[in-house]
Amino acid sequence: MSLNSIMGTATSGMMAAQTGLRVTSDNIANVNTKGYVRKTISQSNMLSNGMGVGVSIDAIKRATDRFLTTASLNAASESARSTVIAQSLDNVQQLFGDPTGSTSFFSRLDDIFTAFSAAQDDPSSALLRGQAMTRVDQFLSESSRITSSISKLGKDADTRISGDVDRVNDLLKQIDGLNTDITRAKVAGADATGAENVQSGLVDELSKLMNVQITPRTMGGVVVRSTEGLPLAGDGAANITYQTSPTATGYLTVQLANGSPVPIPLNISSGEIKGLMEARNTELINISDQLGEFTSRAAEEINRAANAASAVPAPAALTGRDTGLDAQAAITGFTGKTTIALTDGAGMVQRRIDIDFTAGTMSVNGAAGPAFTPANFMAQLNTAMGGMGAAGFSGGALSLSGVGGLGVAIADDATTPADKAGKGFSHYFGLNDIIRTNGYSPYETGLTATDAHGFTSGTMTFRLTDVEGGRIRDVVVDPPVGGTMQDLLDALNSRASGVGLYGQFSLNTKGQMTFTSNTTTPVTMSVVGDTSERGVGGPSVSQLFGLGPAERSTRGEKFFVNPAMEQNPSLVPLAKLDLVQAISGNAALVIGDGRGALALAKSGDTITNFSTAGDASSATMTVSRYAADFSGSIARKANTAESRKDSAEAVASEVESQRQSEEGVNLDEELINLTTYQQAFNASARLIQATKDMYDVLTGLVR
Repeated sequence: MSLNSIMGTATSGMMAAQTGLRVTSDNIANVNTKGYVRKTISQSNMLSNGMGVGVSIDAIKRATDRFLTTASLNAASESARSTVIAQSLDNVQQLFGDPTGSTSFFSRLDDIFTAFSAAQDDPSSALLRGQAMTRVDQFLSESSRITSSISKLGKDADTRISGDVDRVNDLLKQIDGLNTDITRAKVAGADATGAENVQSGLVDELSKLMNVQITPRTMGGVVVRSTEGLPLAGDGAANITYQTSPTATGYLTVQLANGSPVPIPLNISSGEIKGLMEARNTELINISDQLGEFTSRAAEEINRAANAASAVPAPAALTGRDTGLDAQAAITGFTGKTTIALTDGAGMVQRRIDIDFTAGTMSVNGAAGPAFTPANFMAQLNTAMGGMGAAGFSGGALSLSGVGGLGVAIADDATTPADKAGKGFSHYFGLNDIIRTNGYSPYETGLTATDAHGFTSGTMTFRLTDVEGGRIRDVVVDPPVGGTMQDLLDALNSRASGVGLYGQFSLNTKGQMTFTSNTTTPVTMSVVGDTSERGVGGPSVSQLFGLGPAERSTRGEKFFVNPAMEQNPSLVPLAKLDLVQAISGNAALVIGDGRGALALAKSGDTITNFSTAGDASSATMTVSRYAADFSGSIARKANTAESRKDSAEAVASEVESQRQSEEGVNLDEELINLTTYQQAFNASARLIQATKDMYDVLTGLVR
């Protein structure tokens, strides 16, 4: 080997050792730098004619483990998702209060029953009546407050999602831009680890917002893909958009850098954005929907008892709720018997109208009265009242009034009570309701498939989304003009122009319309918009039947105490119309009768049918039992979410710890490397010195 070869070998060794020292010192200097990944050098033997002629530095690399990096990114995504959901459910649980405390939401219902129980002992007490109304108002106010607060949490989630999506787009641009810097450095043989560390930190931040797949590029840098494999960064940055709607499910779309100009749906399965979308589209909606169902049924049972009772003396006028129907549709479908009594101030019946809906007849004071059909019911009822009272129907509401100081009281027959959709005559129309609503919950219209649907104009737009929350499609349906409810169902369920490919709308025996997803391809239905109108100025299809999560989840804030009873507690119905006493010539309504108050106090123990709400299945139980189950389910959801969050955080912490042990700087190892490279440098330097000495000797011999 020539002296020049020896000098070249020693020089390459010195250069390699010097590079190693520089890399090692850089590692030591950044031992506490967050996101720094220790560097290593890759070197190989230089050969010439099969002989070693030194060492070559191939590259300066980051000490990364692709498996641990992927595991860390996935764990961070799931941890962020679980944390958001746990925080949301914890916030909701706090809204309801401690279920064991006296100030929790569910204890408010017990306070109502307790107040009516106290009123039973002294039905004439204005103080006890007022206290009962106060308890009802407190319960409804709490329901409204919680519903509104849950809605605000959903809007806050919308805002956070939009902000996170903006940050994702910014990160994708930065990650894509760094690819150019990294590739340029690698082509030039320079150290690209600085840019790679910055890019790695951006990817870590991105993974907390949404789960992604990371693959290395051949010339350095990374390619970022969605879970479906859509390229988000690497060869151009994609742009993600959050498509939000105040009434429908929100979803993500992506505009690919080198793809179609039309945005396509983007599905993600974890990350903060996914957690926020689950909270906004599912978790919060489900709880708010169940709260609406609970409040609706509690109000229904209280109103059921109230409509079977009467104030003493009977009120001069009774005005019902807006049924959303016209008079003929509202009367159609009634069966059984009811009695409308016009009483004086002493509770004596002055005129009695017995109505047999099954037979279509009326009797007045025991004598045969006019026959009727649903079409002429209102006219015939006014005839039967004989000028002593009046009946009207306007804005979907029935009203009855007495003339000349007479009051109106109603009682269904004891053996064959009037019935439509499981409600008595007064209850169906809400003539003596203690609790009123601005909506139509519980959406039991009493309509059948053969009834005219009554929707004369407008368009319905439904959004169908998959189990991951991604939009499948929006479906636009126009109500068929002049058709029946079956015609409306057929239009909604059309496979060509309706939702028939994904699910079915159906009408139950109480006239409640529901959507059921196909079991093979589960989807969720929400309403983007609904301009349909029943009659002139009537409700839309989604309002009348409670279609879509937006309509159902907001009903808990639509209930309020009957203003007439709130202003005048003497109108609270605590007695019952006694028609047996009326036949005997005695007063049918008497002061001190507390049977109505007793029924109100026991209304929480009445078995009722709860519809499917949120993720809670339909059930048949008492209101009080449902309250206990509902309270428990909220606590279980919050506890489960907290447990999942803790588990996800533990996994993320463990994986991150393993990743740091692989990527982080270990001072002991670096000091060993420092010593090793130092010795290698010294050895190469000594070899150069020895070569110089040999040159000097040879030069001296030549002289």
